[in-house]
Amino acid sequence: MPAVMRLRQIILRSFRNVADATVEFAGRQTFLLGPNAQGKTNLLEAVGFLTALRSFRTSDVRLLVARGQPAASLAFILEHERQGETQVRIVLRPDGRELHCDGEKITRLADYLGRFPTVVFSAQDLQLLRGAPALRRRWLDLTLAAMDGDYLAALQTFVRAAAARNALLKSGRASALELDAFDSTLAPAAAELVRRRVAGVAALGVPCVAAYGQVGGGAEAAELIYRPDWAETEPEAWRRRLADGRARDLAFRATLTGPHRDDLELRIGGGVARDFASEGQQRSAVLALRLAQAAWFRTRSGVSPIILADDVLGELDPGRRARFWSALPAKSQVIATGTQLPMLGAGEAGVCWQVLRVSAGVFRAGEDAE
Repeated sequence: MPAVMRLRQIILRSFRNVADATVEFAGRQTFLLGPNAQGKTNLLEAVGFLTALRSFRTSDVRLLVARGQPAASLAFILEHERQGETQVRIVLRPDGRELHCDGEKITRLADYLGRFPTVVFSAQDLQLLRGAPALRRRWLDLTLAAMDGDYLAALQTFVRAAAARNALLKSGRASALELDAFDSTLAPAAAELVRRRVAGVAALGVPCVAAYGQVGGGAEAAELIYRPDWAETEPEAWRRRLADGRARDLAFRATLTGPHRDDLELRIGGGVARDFASEGQQRSAVLALRLAQAAWFRTRSGVSPIILADDVLGELDPGRRARFWSALPAKSQVIATGTQLPMLGAGEAGVCWQVLRVSAGVFRAGEDAE
């Protein structure tokens, strides 16, 4: 059975619009209630840092630190079935991050991954279907890297090598010897990424199909497909491909082949979801992607993830909302946001919220809601 984890307290300092806040969580389900742009999503974003020190909204740490402040700090107290009470502290500076767990500084992120999984369900998730391939790649990278230190290492190596190679190509002064040196690093990282993406998407596909069947409530089948730019998993083959494409790369001054051009495709009833699925089917599909992520985190870490639902419950019809609740891991903590309390329907009788009202980065207890 997966271990149970509960976030009991978070203390934020100079994090986005939250100057100084201490928030206590009671029970299993908390609802952050308030108008838009008050700090509800900022709190979820902070909790999401527990997974892998990454924001689900931006890759630029400078945007997270309050204006005029040198750093932001996030402190958590968690109850963990395996680790007991655990304290986590994260310091964010424009030039990097610092992590402490129970007072001990963690210098290798790989030693931390998998301890405190969280999954974010966002109103913006429809862009995972409708948006550019880069959004789907980022989702896949964040999902796999959050639980797999080897994937994270391969991804970091590839991103650094590709950026340096592109800078050299843009300079217009790239020599064959210099490109050979970059390709010797790029090729094995590309091969490793493709290999792990093939395995990762196969593992995610199973719970994704099951979750769509549960949330969608229809007879149509779902399928999650990995569309690599090139499906090769041998480093030497990648070296040859990079060498063969060098003339084109020099002409366009960019690396035109590699995992940075991969894509994911979600099909519903045999058709590509972004092109042929209805609005309701698309909403069910992105919920299925997130539920698959939660299932994969639970399998890899052995811990039920914290569910962060950012302004999604109000957009679901009563049937899908009830099926969403039934599809969530039974013991997972849920922190949700909205501008009004969700109307509960049939199948949601057991849902009881601790309500926190949010205004200008301040969080105040309100009346619990059922």
